[in-house]
Amino acid sequence: MNTATPDPIERVVPITRAQTRNRLLSRLDDADFALLQPHLVRVPFAVGEVILRAGDAVESFCFLEAGIAGVLDALEGERCYAVGLVGAEGFVGWPPLLGDDRSPYDVVMRAEHGEALRIPADVLLAAAARSETLRVTLLRFVQVFMIQMGRTIVSALAHPVERRLARWILLYHDRVCEDDISMTHEEFRLMLGVRRSSVTDALHRLEEQQAIRAVRGRVIVRDRATLIALAGDTYGGPEHHYRRLLGEERSR
Repeated sequence: MNTATPDPIERVVPITRAQTRNRLLSRLDDADFALLQPHLVRVPFAVGEVILRAGDAVESFCFLEAGIAGVLDALEGERCYAVGLVGAEGFVGWPPLLGDDRSPYDVVMRAEHGEALRIPADVLLAAAARSETLRVTLLRFVQVFMIQMGRTIVSALAHPVERRLARWILLYHDRVCEDDISMTHEEFRLMLGVRRSSVTDALHRLEEQQAIRAVRGRVIVRDRATLIALAGDTYGGPEHHYRRLLGEERSR
């Protein structure tokens, strides 16, 4: 007689509001969070891992809890440039909310290992169809990202490299856990699209202002207020609209 103990049935334990580190999910009311809660699964992402690939069908939404998702556009299918960043303030995978089942961009984990709460796209779309408040909240985040992307474009056209660099460092700093940020020359190329010598000159100017310290493969933020002053109006607009449209974070 076979007396082996059968393997226990794997059971997914729903993630509670107190357990999520995603600030957008924390802003949902109880009813909207309950629509998503049974379907949220925490998944890890390594640095450089592709979350979404341009042209592929979007099968799930990812609400980030840690790390930075770089939204990248490609020229001639090879050289990629960052058009925006998403961290724990939001989610990636929004094209189905706008009527498109394909991703127009590559979305790649940058700078540090990340985690996200993943939910199937059809489940989230069904929940958004049931709840107007959920749908509006999700679309408001998409609007904030579009504002961020617009500022990226305008800044690239109008501002010197050091101001743009200060902005990107702030965007990374907003989304990582420490002042010590992994920022390689590959990161700078994605963000700025300029020659290595121009990046080096811009880093030196930020160091002269004692805003940062640059070491091999890393940037250490020394004075955030100085960085904000150097970034000028390239930084702060999307962050203001996030608070305006989505309100303050719910207490836990």
